[in-house]
Amino acid sequence: MEAPTEKLSESLVIRSLKRFRDQLFYNTCQLESDSNQSPKIPVEDASLLDRIPVDVQFLILTLLPPEDICRLGATSRYWRALVRDPLLWKYFLLRDMPHWSSIDHVTMPKLEALASDICSNDLQLEERVEGEEQDNVSKYDYMAEYMKGHPACRQKWQFSRPPYEVVTSFLTSLLPSSEPRYAMFGPGIEQLDVSMVTRLMHAPDVLPVAAIPSGRQINGIGSGISYTYNHQHKLNILTLYSTNRAERDRARVGQYSVNDKLFTSEDTDPPSCPMFIPNPQVQEVCQAVSGFIYVANAEPGQGDGTVEAAKIQAMLSPAWGSTARPLLVLSCVSRERLKEDLEADAALRTTPTGARCRTPSVEMAQRLRLPQLPNPWMVQDTVAESLSGLLDGISWLLRYSGLRI
Repeated sequence: MEAPTEKLSESLVIRSLKRFRDQLFYNTCQLESDSNQSPKIPVEDASLLDRIPVDVQFLILTLLPPEDICRLGATSRYWRALVRDPLLWKYFLLRDMPHWSSIDHVTMPKLEALASDICSNDLQLEERVEGEEQDNVSKYDYMAEYMKGHPACRQKWQFSRPPYEVVTSFLTSLLPSSEPRYAMFGPGIEQLDVSMVTRLMHAPDVLPVAAIPSGRQINGIGSGISYTYNHQHKLNILTLYSTNRAERDRARVGQYSVNDKLFTSEDTDPPSCPMFIPNPQVQEVCQAVSGFIYVANAEPGQGDGTVEAAKIQAMLSPAWGSTARPLLVLSCVSRERLKEDLEADAALRTTPTGARCRTPSVEMAQRLRLPQLPNPWMVQDTVAESLSGLLDGISWLLRYSGLRI
């Protein structure tokens, strides 16, 4: 994430925009004799907005939300081509991705394309003016990737079912059915200063506790806790801890890892590629649930991505159930740090993620190797203290479990 950002500076984008404007406008009334070239526009015919300095135009673009940038592109031929500049949208992606509060398997950008040299795989802006041949198409559409991933533009990319499934779902909803059940695990429920599980059980304004069922017991684990979402839908969450409470408390105070009793480690070659098998009781849970909730520790510098990814893959193995079952990753911090608090801390002020001081959702998805999973998945930024972001994640989880939200 950091390396491609350093390769793309504002000056490089501005140079690209200047080069395009020089190609589009000309200072004489003589048109190019080559009929294969796109006709140029006399500079005296350009509007006042077209003729302002490119540096100012770039500044305007950086201050506009993406939907307004698209509207600006509809005002003239010049702005239409300008707002499609691949360098411009690559700059926006690298600038804004660390601040996206969520990402999923549909909207995840291709990070390998962002790390590549744009001059080697994209057309120059001046080759893409109106009237160009259809085969001159960029290999990677940064603008489309931005619109697909940006939370404000993501509505049309959201999960939707075919009409026949909608009818089937409606008829099914008329029949009594058991509430969906989810297995919740991960270091974020044990390592943070604020217990998200405790806050969840005492937050009736977020997810009211419906009941602690006595049936559907799983030996050694229990029956979980049932919550009510939006005063309508019930869901059951089974919390899986790596060890007992006393050991977890000692590990949190001493800042060391505990022996995870949920999994059995397998010998691998090389040792740097760990593999795990859920213990028999956990396997029973994996076979019984409708989906999974993984609580990741999003505090800066925390987490072992290789081990975490291996444990997620072990839990979601097709041996225990369908790969259509969704995985919600709650990228959790103890509390949201205020900007003024961060500015008072010189060490935090230099963190690459900026004032938010958390692992970005896109980076978390990469760290946990979520794009390699066959299951639908989503990463949602969450704060344990306020539970902000939790309802957005639960809404996605229920929707992908087949419920009408």
